[in-house]
Amino acid sequence: MEKRKEKLTERPPVVAIMGHIDHGKSTLLDYIRKANVTDKEVGGITQHIGAYEVSVANGGGKEHKITFLDTPGHEAFSAIRQRGIKVADVGILVVSAEDGVKPQTLEAVKWMSEDSLPFVVAINKIDKPEANIEKTKQNLAENEIFLENFGGNIPWTAISAKTGEGVKEILDLILIVAELEGLKGDTEAKGEGVIVESNLDTKKGISTTVIIKNGTVKRGAFAVSGKSISPLRILEDYQNKPIESATFSSPIKIIGWDSQPEVGSAFFCFDNKQDALKKAMEYVEKIPVSANETDETEKTFIPIIIKADVVGSLDAILHEIKKIESDRVRVKTVLCGIGPVSENDIKSACVNDNALVIAFNTKVDSRARSMALRQNIIINEFDIIYKLTEWLALAIKDKTPSVEVEEVSGQAKILKIFSRVKDKQVIGGRVESGSISSGKMTKIFRRGVDIGEGKIKELQQQKQKTGTIEEGAEFGALIESRTEIAPGDKIEVYVLVKK
Repeated sequence: MEKRKEKLTERPPVVAIMGHIDHGKSTLLDYIRKANVTDKEVGGITQHIGAYEVSVANGGGKEHKITFLDTPGHEAFSAIRQRGIKVADVGILVVSAEDGVKPQTLEAVKWMSEDSLPFVVAINKIDKPEANIEKTKQNLAENEIFLENFGGNIPWTAISAKTGEGVKEILDLILIVAELEGLKGDTEAKGEGVIVESNLDTKKGISTTVIIKNGTVKRGAFAVSGKSISPLRILEDYQNKPIESATFSSPIKIIGWDSQPEVGSAFFCFDNKQDALKKAMEYVEKIPVSANETDETEKTFIPIIIKADVVGSLDAILHEIKKIESDRVRVKTVLCGIGPVSENDIKSACVNDNALVIAFNTKVDSRARSMALRQNIIINEFDIIYKLTEWLALAIKDKTPSVEVEEVSGQAKILKIFSRVKDKQVIGGRVESGSISSGKMTKIFRRGVDIGEGKIKELQQQKQKTGTIEEGAEFGALIESRTEIAPGDKIEVYVLVKK
Protein backbone atom coordinates (compact mmCIF):
# COMPACT_ATOMS: atom_id res chain seq x y z
CA MET A 1 0.00 0.00 0.00
CA GLU A 2 2.84 2.40 0.88
CA LYS A 3 4.47 1.78 -2.46
CA ARG A 4 1.20 2.66 -4.23
CA LYS A 5 0.82 5.90 -2.29
CA GLU A 6 4.21 7.05 -3.52
CA LYS A 7 2.91 6.87 -7.10
CA LEU A 8 -0.02 9.18 -6.42
CA THR A 9 0.19 12.57 -8.09
CA GLU A 10 -2.08 15.58 -8.26
CA ARG A 11 -5.11 14.99 -10.45
CA PRO A 12 -6.73 17.83 -12.44
CA PRO A 13 -10.32 18.56 -11.37
CA VAL A 14 -13.36 17.64 -13.42
CA VAL A 15 -15.82 20.52 -13.19
CA ALA A 16 -19.56 20.42 -13.94
CA ILE A 17 -21.12 23.73 -14.93
CA MET A 18 -24.68 23.78 -13.58
CA GLY A 19 -27.56 26.22 -13.52
CA HIS A 20 -30.91 27.21 -14.95
CA ILE A 21 -31.51 27.44 -18.69
CA ASP A 22 -30.23 30.68 -20.27
CA HIS A 23 -28.25 31.71 -17.20
CA GLY A 24 -25.04 31.60 -19.25
CA LYS A 25 -23.41 28.21 -18.65
CA SER A 26 -22.31 27.59 -22.24
CA THR A 27 -21.32 31.24 -22.67
CA LEU A 28 -19.03 30.93 -19.66
CA LEU A 29 -17.44 27.79 -21.06
CA ASP A 30 -17.10 29.47 -24.47
CA TYR A 31 -15.19 32.33 -22.92
CA ILE A 32 -12.93 29.96 -21.03
CA ARG A 33 -12.21 27.94 -24.15
CA LYS A 34 -12.01 31.03 -26.37
CA ALA A 35 -14.26 29.29 -28.90
CA ASN A 36 -17.88 29.91 -29.75
CA VAL A 37 -19.92 26.71 -29.74
CA THR A 38 -23.24 27.87 -28.33
CA ASP A 39 -24.62 28.74 -31.76
CA LYS A 40 -24.09 25.15 -32.89
CA GLU A 41 -26.82 23.86 -30.60
CA VAL A 42 -30.33 24.16 -32.05
CA GLY A 43 -32.67 26.36 -30.06
CA GLY A 44 -29.88 27.73 -27.89
CA ILE A 45 -30.07 24.66 -25.66
CA THR A 46 -27.03 22.43 -25.14
CA GLN A 47 -28.42 18.95 -25.68
CA HIS A 48 -25.45 16.71 -24.84
CA ILE A 49 -22.70 16.62 -22.29
CA GLY A 50 -19.71 18.37 -23.80
CA ALA A 51 -16.39 17.52 -22.17
CA TYR A 52 -13.52 19.93 -22.74
CA GLU A 53 -10.01 20.21 -21.35
CA VAL A 54 -8.44 23.63 -20.79
CA SER A 55 -5.19 24.87 -19.33
CA VAL A 56 -5.31 27.80 -16.90
CA ALA A 57 -2.68 29.59 -14.81
CA ASN A 58 -3.08 30.04 -11.07
CA GLY A 59 -2.08 33.14 -9.13
CA GLY A 60 1.58 32.10 -9.23
CA GLY A 61 1.56 31.62 -12.99
CA LYS A 62 1.68 27.80 -12.85
CA GLU A 63 -0.38 26.05 -15.52
CA HIS A 64 -3.14 23.69 -14.37
CA LYS A 65 -5.49 21.54 -16.42
CA ILE A 66 -9.23 21.58 -15.79
CA THR A 67 -11.79 19.37 -17.50
CA PHE A 68 -15.17 21.04 -17.91
CA LEU A 69 -18.51 19.31 -18.40
CA ASP A 70 -21.09 21.51 -20.08
CA THR A 71 -24.27 19.91 -18.76
CA PRO A 72 -27.56 20.76 -20.50
CA GLY A 73 -30.05 23.10 -18.88
CA HIS A 74 -33.30 21.88 -20.45
CA GLU A 75 -35.63 20.14 -17.99
CA ALA A 76 -35.75 16.95 -20.04
CA PHE A 77 -32.02 16.46 -19.68
CA SER A 78 -32.03 16.12 -15.88
CA ALA A 79 -30.61 12.59 -16.17
CA ILE A 80 -27.71 13.89 -18.24
CA ARG A 81 -27.09 16.70 -15.73
CA GLN A 82 -26.99 14.12 -12.96
CA ARG A 83 -24.37 12.15 -14.87
CA GLY A 84 -22.32 15.32 -15.09
CA ILE A 85 -22.51 15.67 -11.33
CA LYS A 86 -21.50 12.07 -10.62
CA VAL A 87 -18.32 12.27 -12.65
CA ALA A 88 -17.38 15.74 -11.43
CA ASP A 89 -15.07 16.78 -8.59
CA VAL A 90 -16.23 20.40 -8.33
CA GLY A 91 -19.33 22.24 -9.50
CA ILE A 92 -19.88 25.77 -10.76
CA LEU A 93 -23.40 26.99 -10.05
CA VAL A 94 -24.18 29.74 -12.56
CA VAL A 95 -26.92 32.13 -11.39
CA SER A 96 -28.17 35.08 -13.40
CA ALA A 97 -27.88 38.44 -11.63
CA GLU A 98 -31.08 39.39 -13.49
CA ASP A 99 -33.29 36.38 -12.74
CA GLY A 100 -31.91 34.98 -9.48
CA VAL A 101 -32.75 31.49 -8.26
CA LYS A 102 -34.84 29.35 -10.62
CA PRO A 103 -36.13 25.71 -10.45
CA GLN A 104 -33.08 24.17 -12.12
CA THR A 105 -30.83 26.20 -9.82
CA LEU A 106 -32.39 24.43 -6.85
CA GLU A 107 -32.26 21.04 -8.62
CA ALA A 108 -28.54 21.49 -9.23
CA VAL A 109 -27.90 22.42 -5.59
CA LYS A 110 -29.94 19.41 -4.44
CA TRP A 111 -27.90 17.02 -6.60
CA MET A 112 -24.59 18.55 -5.56
CA SER A 113 -25.57 18.33 -1.89
CA GLU A 114 -26.70 14.71 -2.23
CA ASP A 115 -23.38 13.79 -3.84
CA SER A 116 -21.36 15.92 -1.38
CA LEU A 117 -19.94 17.79 -4.35
CA PRO A 118 -18.16 21.03 -3.42
CA PHE A 119 -19.17 23.95 -5.58
CA VAL A 120 -18.62 27.63 -6.21
CA VAL A 121 -21.22 30.16 -7.30
CA ALA A 122 -20.81 32.40 -10.34
CA ILE A 123 -23.28 35.29 -10.30
CA ASN A 124 -23.42 35.94 -14.03
CA LYS A 125 -24.67 38.66 -16.39
CA ILE A 126 -23.38 41.55 -14.28
CA ASP A 127 -22.95 43.48 -17.54
CA LYS A 128 -26.75 43.66 -17.93
CA PRO A 129 -28.65 46.83 -16.91
CA GLU A 130 -31.07 44.84 -14.72
CA ALA A 131 -28.28 42.97 -12.88
CA ASN A 132 -28.49 43.19 -9.09
CA ILE A 133 -25.75 41.28 -7.26
CA GLU A 134 -26.97 42.06 -3.73
CA LYS A 135 -30.52 41.02 -4.57
CA THR A 136 -29.22 37.78 -6.09
CA LYS A 137 -27.17 37.02 -2.97
CA GLN A 138 -30.26 37.66 -0.86
CA ASN A 139 -32.33 35.43 -3.16
CA LEU A 140 -29.75 32.65 -2.78
CA ALA A 141 -29.80 33.02 1.01
CA GLU A 142 -33.60 32.81 1.01
CA ASN A 143 -33.16 29.41 -0.63
CA GLU A 144 -30.56 28.33 1.95
CA ILE A 145 -27.60 28.85 -0.39
CA PHE A 146 -25.34 30.91 1.86
CA LEU A 147 -22.33 32.57 0.23
CA GLU A 148 -19.07 33.63 1.86
CA ASN A 149 -19.45 36.93 3.73
CA PHE A 150 -23.20 36.54 3.43
CA GLY A 151 -23.97 34.08 6.19
CA GLY A 152 -22.19 31.05 4.76
CA ASN A 153 -19.01 29.55 3.37
CA ILE A 154 -19.76 28.88 -0.30
CA PRO A 155 -17.09 30.57 -2.47
CA TRP A 156 -18.47 32.94 -5.08
CA THR A 157 -17.68 35.75 -7.43
CA ALA A 158 -19.60 38.03 -9.78
CA ILE A 159 -18.87 37.53 -13.47
CA SER A 160 -19.83 38.45 -16.98
CA ALA A 161 -19.39 35.41 -19.20
CA LYS A 162 -19.87 37.77 -22.13
CA THR A 163 -17.10 40.29 -21.34
CA GLY A 164 -14.92 37.99 -19.25
CA GLU A 165 -15.08 40.10 -16.10
CA GLY A 166 -14.60 37.87 -13.05
CA VAL A 167 -13.88 34.70 -15.08
CA LYS A 168 -10.24 34.58 -13.92
CA GLU A 169 -11.47 34.77 -10.33
CA ILE A 170 -13.90 31.87 -10.77
CA LEU A 171 -11.09 29.73 -12.23
CA ASP A 172 -8.87 30.61 -9.26
CA LEU A 173 -11.67 29.53 -6.92
CA ILE A 174 -11.98 26.20 -8.77
CA LEU A 175 -8.24 25.53 -8.37
CA ILE A 176 -8.38 26.43 -4.66
CA VAL A 177 -11.36 24.13 -4.02
CA ALA A 178 -9.70 21.33 -6.02
CA GLU A 179 -6.50 21.71 -3.99
CA LEU A 180 -8.47 21.51 -0.74
CA GLU A 181 -10.13 18.32 -2.00
CA GLY A 182 -6.69 16.73 -2.43
CA LEU A 183 -7.45 15.09 -5.77
CA LYS A 184 -4.90 12.37 -6.53
CA GLY A 185 -4.33 9.70 -9.17
CA ASP A 186 -1.86 6.99 -10.15
CA THR A 187 -0.59 7.30 -13.72
CA GLU A 188 0.83 3.77 -13.61
CA ALA A 189 -2.53 2.16 -12.81
CA LYS A 190 -4.74 0.73 -15.53
CA GLY A 191 -7.14 3.35 -16.82
CA GLU A 192 -10.66 3.62 -15.44
CA GLY A 193 -13.37 6.23 -15.48
CA VAL A 194 -16.92 7.08 -16.48
CA ILE A 195 -18.75 7.02 -19.81
CA VAL A 196 -20.46 10.38 -20.29
CA GLU A 197 -21.77 10.03 -23.83
CA SER A 198 -22.22 7.38 -26.48
CA ASN A 199 -23.07 7.53 -30.17
CA LEU A 200 -22.81 5.63 -33.42
CA ASP A 201 -20.44 6.67 -36.18
CA THR A 202 -21.57 4.96 -39.39
CA LYS A 203 -17.94 4.70 -40.53
CA LYS A 204 -16.09 3.98 -37.28
CA GLY A 205 -18.77 2.21 -35.22
CA ILE A 206 -19.85 2.77 -31.62
CA SER A 207 -17.89 5.50 -29.86
CA THR A 208 -18.00 6.85 -26.32
CA THR A 209 -16.82 10.02 -24.65
CA VAL A 210 -15.23 9.10 -21.34
CA ILE A 211 -13.64 10.90 -18.42
CA ILE A 212 -10.57 9.14 -17.03
CA LYS A 213 -10.75 9.14 -13.22
CA ASN A 214 -7.55 7.20 -12.55
CA GLY A 215 -4.67 5.49 -14.31
CA THR A 216 -3.71 5.68 -17.96
CA VAL A 217 -5.69 4.54 -21.01
CA LYS A 218 -3.35 3.19 -23.70
CA ARG A 219 -3.76 1.95 -27.24
CA GLY A 220 -3.41 -1.83 -27.46
CA ALA A 221 -5.30 -2.52 -24.23
CA PHE A 222 -8.99 -3.43 -23.82
CA ALA A 223 -11.79 -1.42 -22.21
CA VAL A 224 -14.83 -2.96 -20.52
CA SER A 225 -18.07 -1.26 -19.48
CA GLY A 226 -20.80 -3.59 -18.27
CA LYS A 227 -21.04 -6.30 -20.92
CA SER A 228 -19.50 -4.10 -23.62
CA ILE A 229 -15.88 -4.52 -24.70
CA SER A 230 -13.69 -2.36 -26.92
CA PRO A 231 -10.16 -3.11 -28.13
CA LEU A 232 -8.33 0.19 -27.73
CA ARG A 233 -7.27 0.66 -31.33
CA ILE A 234 -8.71 4.16 -31.86
CA LEU A 235 -8.34 6.82 -29.17
CA GLU A 236 -9.07 10.51 -29.74
CA ASP A 237 -8.81 13.58 -27.55
CA TYR A 238 -11.70 16.00 -27.05
CA GLN A 239 -10.69 17.77 -30.28
CA ASN A 240 -11.04 14.48 -32.22
CA LYS A 241 -7.28 14.21 -32.72
CA PRO A 242 -5.73 10.69 -32.60
CA ILE A 243 -3.74 9.93 -29.44
CA GLU A 244 -1.67 7.01 -28.15
CA SER A 245 -2.61 7.38 -24.48
CA ALA A 246 -4.24 9.67 -21.93
CA THR A 247 -4.30 9.88 -18.16
CA PHE A 248 -6.65 11.04 -15.45
CA SER A 249 -9.24 13.75 -15.80
CA SER A 250 -8.80 13.89 -19.58
CA PRO A 251 -11.93 13.59 -21.73
CA ILE A 252 -11.24 11.18 -24.59
CA LYS A 253 -13.12 9.15 -27.17
CA ILE A 254 -12.94 5.36 -27.25
CA ILE A 255 -14.07 4.01 -30.62
CA GLY A 256 -14.89 0.42 -31.55
CA TRP A 257 -17.18 -1.04 -28.87
CA ASP A 258 -18.87 -4.36 -29.63
CA SER A 259 -22.16 -3.13 -28.12
CA GLN A 260 -23.62 0.04 -26.70
CA PRO A 261 -22.25 0.84 -23.21
CA GLU A 262 -24.63 2.47 -20.78
CA VAL A 263 -24.06 6.18 -20.35
CA GLY A 264 -23.09 6.97 -16.77
CA SER A 265 -21.49 3.56 -16.22
CA ALA A 266 -17.89 2.91 -15.23
CA PHE A 267 -15.25 1.55 -17.59
CA PHE A 268 -12.08 -0.37 -16.80
CA CYS A 269 -8.98 -1.16 -18.86
CA PHE A 270 -7.17 -4.50 -19.10
CA ASP A 271 -3.94 -5.56 -20.77
CA ASN A 272 -5.45 -8.53 -22.62
CA LYS A 273 -8.75 -9.73 -24.03
CA GLN A 274 -9.03 -12.68 -21.63
CA ASP A 275 -9.08 -10.43 -18.56
CA ALA A 276 -11.51 -8.08 -20.31
CA LEU A 277 -13.88 -10.96 -21.11
CA LYS A 278 -13.69 -12.18 -17.52
CA LYS A 279 -14.69 -8.72 -16.26
CA ALA A 280 -17.55 -8.52 -18.75
CA MET A 281 -18.84 -11.94 -17.67
CA GLU A 282 -19.05 -10.70 -14.06
CA TYR A 283 -21.59 -8.13 -15.11
CA VAL A 284 -25.19 -9.24 -14.67
CA GLU A 285 -27.69 -6.97 -16.28
CA LYS A 286 -30.66 -6.25 -14.07
CA ILE A 287 -33.80 -5.21 -15.91
CA PRO A 288 -36.35 -3.59 -13.59
CA VAL A 289 -39.94 -4.68 -14.03
CA SER A 290 -42.03 -1.75 -15.17
CA ALA A 291 -45.02 -0.89 -13.03
CA ASN A 292 -46.89 -0.43 -16.29
CA GLU A 293 -46.73 -4.15 -16.98
CA THR A 294 -49.50 -4.90 -14.51
CA ASP A 295 -53.17 -4.05 -14.87
CA GLU A 296 -52.69 -2.89 -18.44
CA THR A 297 -55.43 -4.87 -20.19
CA GLU A 298 -57.79 -1.89 -20.42
CA LYS A 299 -55.16 0.57 -21.61
CA THR A 300 -54.43 1.65 -25.16
CA PHE A 301 -50.85 1.26 -26.31
CA ILE A 302 -49.20 3.49 -28.88
CA PRO A 303 -46.16 1.77 -30.42
CA ILE A 304 -43.20 4.00 -31.25
CA ILE A 305 -39.73 3.56 -32.70
CA ILE A 306 -37.10 6.10 -31.65
CA LYS A 307 -33.74 6.67 -33.31
CA ALA A 308 -31.47 9.42 -32.02
CA ASP A 309 -27.95 10.71 -32.39
CA VAL A 310 -26.73 9.85 -28.90
CA VAL A 311 -27.85 7.91 -25.83
CA GLY A 312 -28.41 11.13 -23.88
CA SER A 313 -31.06 12.19 -26.39
CA LEU A 314 -32.83 8.84 -26.04
CA ASP A 315 -32.91 9.26 -22.25
CA ALA A 316 -34.37 12.73 -22.60
CA ILE A 317 -37.09 11.57 -25.01
CA LEU A 318 -38.06 8.64 -22.77
CA HIS A 319 -38.17 11.05 -19.83
CA GLU A 320 -40.63 13.28 -21.73
CA ILE A 321 -42.77 10.30 -22.78
CA LYS A 322 -43.33 9.33 -19.14
CA LYS A 323 -44.59 12.84 -18.42
CA ILE A 324 -47.19 12.91 -21.20
CA GLU A 325 -48.57 9.37 -20.90
CA SER A 326 -52.06 9.15 -19.41
CA ASP A 327 -54.01 6.62 -17.37
CA ARG A 328 -55.72 5.45 -20.56
CA VAL A 329 -52.75 5.52 -22.92
CA ARG A 330 -49.29 4.06 -22.63
CA VAL A 331 -46.47 4.51 -25.11
CA LYS A 332 -44.89 1.18 -26.01
CA THR A 333 -41.30 1.60 -27.15
CA VAL A 334 -40.95 -1.12 -29.78
CA LEU A 335 -37.39 -0.17 -30.60
CA CYS A 336 -34.99 2.57 -29.64
CA GLY A 337 -31.39 3.08 -30.57
CA ILE A 338 -28.77 5.43 -31.90
CA GLY A 339 -27.83 6.06 -35.49
CA PRO A 340 -29.86 6.69 -38.65
CA VAL A 341 -33.34 5.30 -39.30
CA SER A 342 -32.84 2.06 -41.25
CA GLU A 343 -34.95 -0.30 -43.35
CA ASN A 344 -35.20 -2.64 -40.37
CA ASP A 345 -36.73 0.19 -38.33
CA ILE A 346 -39.42 0.69 -40.98
CA LYS A 347 -40.06 -3.07 -41.12
CA SER A 348 -40.50 -3.06 -37.35
CA ALA A 349 -42.98 -0.20 -37.68
CA CYS A 350 -44.99 -2.17 -40.27
CA VAL A 351 -45.37 -5.26 -38.08
CA ASN A 352 -46.20 -3.22 -34.96
CA ASP A 353 -49.48 -1.56 -35.94
CA ASN A 354 -47.75 1.12 -38.02
CA ALA A 355 -45.70 2.37 -35.08
CA LEU A 356 -44.82 6.05 -34.91
CA VAL A 357 -41.25 6.53 -36.10
CA ILE A 358 -39.19 9.31 -34.51
CA ALA A 359 -35.81 10.49 -35.77
CA PHE A 360 -34.17 12.92 -33.35
CA ASN A 361 -31.06 14.73 -34.53
CA THR A 362 -30.22 11.83 -36.81
CA LYS A 363 -30.42 10.96 -40.49
CA VAL A 364 -32.81 8.71 -42.38
CA ASP A 365 -31.32 6.08 -44.68
CA SER A 366 -32.48 6.65 -48.28
CA ARG A 367 -33.74 3.06 -48.58
CA ALA A 368 -35.61 3.43 -45.31
CA ARG A 369 -37.27 6.61 -46.59
CA SER A 370 -38.33 4.86 -49.80
CA MET A 371 -39.78 1.90 -47.89
CA ALA A 372 -41.62 4.23 -45.49
CA LEU A 373 -43.19 6.00 -48.48
CA ARG A 374 -44.35 2.69 -49.97
CA GLN A 375 -45.76 1.45 -46.66
CA ASN A 376 -47.41 4.77 -45.70
CA ILE A 377 -45.18 5.08 -42.64
CA ILE A 378 -44.47 8.67 -41.64
CA ILE A 379 -40.99 9.38 -40.29
CA ASN A 380 -41.24 12.25 -37.82
CA GLU A 381 -37.95 14.17 -37.72
CA PHE A 382 -36.97 16.60 -34.94
CA ASP A 383 -33.91 18.45 -33.71
CA ILE A 384 -35.41 20.24 -30.70
CA ILE A 385 -36.75 18.26 -27.74
CA TYR A 386 -39.74 20.47 -26.92
CA LYS A 387 -40.96 20.35 -30.55
CA LEU A 388 -40.92 16.55 -30.35
CA THR A 389 -42.76 16.70 -27.02
CA GLU A 390 -45.50 18.97 -28.38
CA TRP A 391 -46.00 16.71 -31.40
CA LEU A 392 -46.08 13.53 -29.32
CA ALA A 393 -48.57 15.02 -26.85
CA LEU A 394 -50.94 15.75 -29.75
CA ALA A 395 -50.39 12.27 -31.21
CA ILE A 396 -51.26 10.69 -27.87
CA LYS A 397 -54.34 12.89 -27.54
CA ASP A 398 -55.54 11.88 -31.02
CA LYS A 399 -55.14 8.20 -30.23
CA THR A 400 -56.65 8.36 -26.75
CA PRO A 401 -59.98 6.44 -26.74
CA SER A 402 -62.99 8.39 -25.53
CA VAL A 403 -64.70 7.41 -22.29
CA GLU A 404 -68.13 8.30 -20.95
CA VAL A 405 -68.12 10.60 -17.95
CA GLU A 406 -71.01 11.96 -15.93
CA GLU A 407 -71.60 15.67 -16.33
CA VAL A 408 -74.05 17.31 -13.89
CA SER A 409 -76.53 19.67 -15.55
CA GLY A 410 -78.61 20.64 -12.52
CA GLN A 411 -79.65 19.99 -8.93
CA ALA A 412 -83.09 20.17 -7.32
CA LYS A 413 -84.56 19.84 -3.83
CA ILE A 414 -87.62 17.62 -3.26
CA LEU A 415 -90.39 19.57 -1.50
CA LYS A 416 -93.35 17.15 -1.60
CA ILE A 417 -94.35 13.60 -2.58
CA PHE A 418 -97.76 13.50 -4.31
CA SER A 419 -98.06 9.78 -5.11
CA ARG A 420 -96.11 6.56 -5.37
CA VAL A 421 -97.11 3.48 -7.42
CA LYS A 422 -94.44 0.79 -7.53
CA ASP A 423 -91.40 2.52 -9.05
CA LYS A 424 -93.36 5.53 -10.40
CA GLN A 425 -93.25 8.58 -8.09
CA VAL A 426 -94.85 11.98 -8.57
CA ILE A 427 -92.91 14.65 -6.72
CA GLY A 428 -92.75 18.43 -6.36
CA GLY A 429 -89.49 20.33 -6.10
CA ARG A 430 -87.38 23.41 -6.79
CA VAL A 431 -84.31 23.69 -9.05
CA GLU A 432 -81.41 24.97 -6.93
CA SER A 433 -78.72 25.13 -9.62
CA GLY A 434 -78.41 24.65 -13.37
CA SER A 435 -81.40 23.10 -15.10
CA ILE A 436 -83.18 19.74 -15.21
CA SER A 437 -84.69 18.10 -18.29
CA SER A 438 -87.19 15.38 -19.08
CA GLY A 439 -85.65 12.05 -20.09
CA LYS A 440 -82.45 12.60 -18.11
CA MET A 441 -80.94 10.33 -15.46
CA THR A 442 -80.76 11.46 -11.85
CA LYS A 443 -78.91 10.54 -8.70
CA ILE A 444 -80.82 10.74 -5.42
CA PHE A 445 -79.10 12.11 -2.31
CA ARG A 446 -80.24 12.07 1.32
CA ARG A 447 -78.22 14.19 3.74
CA GLY A 448 -75.37 14.23 1.23
CA VAL A 449 -75.29 10.46 0.74
CA ASP A 450 -75.98 8.87 -2.67
CA ILE A 451 -78.91 6.46 -2.05
CA GLY A 452 -79.96 5.55 -5.58
CA GLU A 453 -80.72 6.52 -9.17
CA GLY A 454 -83.77 7.33 -11.23
CA LYS A 455 -85.00 8.81 -14.50
CA ILE A 456 -87.20 11.87 -15.11
CA LYS A 457 -90.12 10.59 -17.22
CA GLU A 458 -92.12 13.83 -17.31
CA LEU A 459 -91.86 17.47 -16.14
CA GLN A 460 -94.61 20.01 -15.46
CA GLN A 461 -94.53 23.69 -14.59
CA GLN A 462 -97.76 25.38 -13.54
CA LYS A 463 -99.63 22.22 -14.66
CA GLN A 464 -98.17 22.48 -18.17
CA LYS A 465 -95.84 19.85 -19.63
CA THR A 466 -92.36 21.15 -20.36
CA GLY A 467 -89.00 19.78 -21.40
CA THR A 468 -86.71 21.83 -19.14
CA ILE A 469 -86.92 23.65 -15.80
CA GLU A 470 -84.41 26.40 -15.09
CA GLU A 471 -82.73 27.43 -11.83
CA GLY A 472 -85.05 28.91 -9.16
CA ALA A 473 -88.30 27.51 -10.62
CA GLU A 474 -90.64 25.03 -8.92
CA PHE A 475 -91.88 22.00 -10.80
CA GLY A 476 -93.74 18.71 -10.69
CA ALA A 477 -92.12 15.56 -12.01
CA LEU A 478 -92.79 11.89 -12.67
CA ILE A 479 -89.65 10.03 -11.66
CA GLU A 480 -89.03 6.35 -12.26
CA SER A 481 -86.86 4.91 -9.49
CA ARG A 482 -86.72 1.87 -7.20
CA THR A 483 -85.46 4.18 -4.46
CA GLU A 484 -88.25 5.65 -2.32
CA ILE A 485 -87.87 9.43 -2.52
CA ALA A 486 -88.71 11.61 0.52
CA PRO A 487 -89.16 15.35 1.11
CA GLY A 488 -85.78 17.00 1.76
CA ASP A 489 -83.95 14.67 -0.62
CA LYS A 490 -82.00 16.17 -3.47
CA ILE A 491 -81.72 14.98 -7.03
CA GLU A 492 -78.74 15.55 -9.27
CA VAL A 493 -79.45 15.40 -13.00
CA TYR A 494 -76.59 14.25 -15.20
CA VAL A 495 -75.76 13.34 -18.76
CA LEU A 496 -73.11 10.96 -20.07
CA VAL A 497 -70.54 12.80 -22.15
CA LYS A 498 -67.77 11.23 -24.20
CA LYS A 499 -64.33 12.66 -23.47
